[in-house]
Amino acid sequence: MPVVWLTKCHHEETLFQHPFNDSINTLCTLCSLPHIHTLPLSLPAFLSPSQTHPQPVSMVFPMVLLRLAEWILYQLLANSCYRAARKMKSYGFHLGYLSSKPPPQPSSFPSVTKCDLEGRGSQTLACDIHRVLLRSHSFFPYFMLVAFEGGSIFRALLLLMSCPVLWILDHEQELRVMTFITFCGLRTSVMESMSRAVLPKFYLENLNRHAYEVLASAGSKVVFTSVPRVMVEGFLKEYLSVEAVVGTELHTVGSYFSGLFSGSGLLVKHKAVKDYFGDSKPDVGVGSSGVHDHLFLSLCKESYVVNNEEGKSNTSSLMPRDKYPKPLIFHDGRLAFLPTPSATLFMFMWFPFAILLAIYRILLGILLPYGLSMTLGAWSGINLHVKGSVPEKSDPYKGVLYVCSHRTLLDPVFLSTCLAKPLTAVTYSLSKVSEMISPIRTVRLTRDRKHDGETMQRLLSEGDLVVCPEGTTCREPYLLRFSSLFAELADEIVPVAIDTHVSMFYGTTASGLKCLDPVFFFMNPKPSYYIELLGKLPKELTCGGGGRSSCEVANYIQKQLADALGFECTKLTRRDKYMMLAGNEGIVHQDKWRK
Repeated sequence: MPVVWLTKCHHEETLFQHPFNDSINTLCTLCSLPHIHTLPLSLPAFLSPSQTHPQPVSMVFPMVLLRLAEWILYQLLANSCYRAARKMKSYGFHLGYLSSKPPPQPSSFPSVTKCDLEGRGSQTLACDIHRVLLRSHSFFPYFMLVAFEGGSIFRALLLLMSCPVLWILDHEQELRVMTFITFCGLRTSVMESMSRAVLPKFYLENLNRHAYEVLASAGSKVVFTSVPRVMVEGFLKEYLSVEAVVGTELHTVGSYFSGLFSGSGLLVKHKAVKDYFGDSKPDVGVGSSGVHDHLFLSLCKESYVVNNEEGKSNTSSLMPRDKYPKPLIFHDGRLAFLPTPSATLFMFMWFPFAILLAIYRILLGILLPYGLSMTLGAWSGINLHVKGSVPEKSDPYKGVLYVCSHRTLLDPVFLSTCLAKPLTAVTYSLSKVSEMISPIRTVRLTRDRKHDGETMQRLLSEGDLVVCPEGTTCREPYLLRFSSLFAELADEIVPVAIDTHVSMFYGTTASGLKCLDPVFFFMNPKPSYYIELLGKLPKELTCGGGGRSSCEVANYIQKQLADALGFECTKLTRRDKYMMLAGNEGIVHQDKWRK
C-alpha cells in the first residue's frame, strides 16, 4: 500500500500521493528484493480533513520545512539508489567502470573504418573528441592531469576520492562534479598552460587512428563536445587543425574558474549542431556508438560511428608516433603515465615509499664511493646501462671535454659515477638545492660567450669537464641545436650518448620547481639510465687539429649522438622550448631560488 498524504490547500481537501514509495518499490524490484509495504502515516491534528479554518503561520512553516526536507530526501536517496541499483545490476559491481569501455550499443550507422577518404577536401565534418577522436572512453584521466599538474596533489587526491560518487552519477552530474573539483579556484592562465604544455602529449598517445584519418580527410572540421572547451580547444586547433570547437563553457570570476558551468549549462550536441549550422547540415558526422549520439548523427548528411571494439582494446586504432599530425617535441608536467583511477590510486599508495626511496638514493650518491653507490643503487631499482670504454688522455695538462645529450640534471652525475672519477659540470641554470646536494662540482655560465669561454678554458686546465650543448633537457627522441662554443675550446672531445626512461614521474620541468627534479626522478620505482661513450673525436674533425669551423664540429657531434640513440636532430633551441611551455625565454635570474 503506498503512503498517502492528505493536506489542506486554500481550504480545499487535496490528495497527494508521494512518489517516494513507488521509487523504493521500483528499486526493490530491480534488486530482486521483497517490496516494502508501509502503513499510512497518522496525520497531525492541524492537517485533519475536518478542519476548514486557516492555520496560523507558526503551524504552516514547519509543514513547509517538512515538505522541503522530504523532497531533498527523495532527490538524493531515491534517485541515487535507483541509478546505483541499475548500474550494479548491469555491470556486476565492476569497480573499473570509470576507465573501462561501456557496454556495446547497437548502431544503425556504419563503422568509421568503412568511410571513404577520397574526395572530401571540400566537405565539412562534425565530430566529438570524447569517445570518438580519443581511444580512452573516460575523460577522468584528463581531469586528473589538470588537477595534479595545474592544481595540487591534494586536489588530485580529492578527485580520486570522488570516484565512488562519480560511479553512481549519470554523465552530466559526473562531469559537473569532476569540473567543480578540478577547476574551482584554478587560475585561467594555469589552464591555458596545461592545454598548451601538458595535455597534448596524452591526447596524441590516445588518438584513434581511424577517426583521425577521417577527420584529416575533410576540408573543414568542427568539434562538438560536452567536456569543457578549455581542456580540448588548444590541442584540437594546434595539432588537428580544427577550425572551431564548440564545448561546455565554464564560469569564471575574474581570472579564476568558479568550478561551475556557465549559464548555457552542459552542451547538448544535436542542439549545438542546429545552432551552429542553422538550416544547413554538415557533410560528414562521426560519433560514438552510444544512443546519445544518434540524434547528433541524424543531423548529418553522412554518418559514421566509432564502435567500442575499435577503441582502446584494438591495437589497429593506435596512432604510431611517426603518424602524429604534428611532431611532439616539447611537453611539461610531472606525470609520465595516463592517470586512470586505478593508476592514480597506485601512485598515491606508492608516494610515501617513493619519497623515502628518493632520499635514500640521493644519499647514496653523496656519501658513498662510486663503486658502492652503483651497487646499492642497482639494488634499490636503478637500471644503469653503460657502453663504451674510458678514453685516455693525450695531454696531461688539459682535461677531456665530454659532450653529452641532455635528458635530466643528473646526466653529469651518472657519467661521473660510470667513469668512477670526479668531473666538473657547467650549466646555465641550477637551483641552490641541487647545487648543495650535487656530489660533483657545478659551475654556472652567464650566457656571455666570451666570459663563458674563459671560464670553460680555466676549468679544462684543472681537469675533465662535462657540457650539454643543447642548453636544456628534452624528453622526447629529439636533439636540440648544439651551441658551438665548446668546439672552440678543446681538441680532446668525447661525445656521450645519454638517454633515460621513467614510468611514473618526469625528472624535468619547465614551469615547476627545478630543485625537485632529482627528487622526482629518484621517486620512480625503476628509473633507467643509458650511457654510451662514443670514443674520442678524431683530430682532423676538430677546430684546432682539422681546421673545421665550430659549427661544423657541433653539427657533426649532434648527428653522431642522434644516430647512436635513434633520435632526430632539430634546429630548435632552449628559447623555443621555454616560449612554448612556459611563455618565457627560459632565462633564470641568479637571485631566485626557484629555477
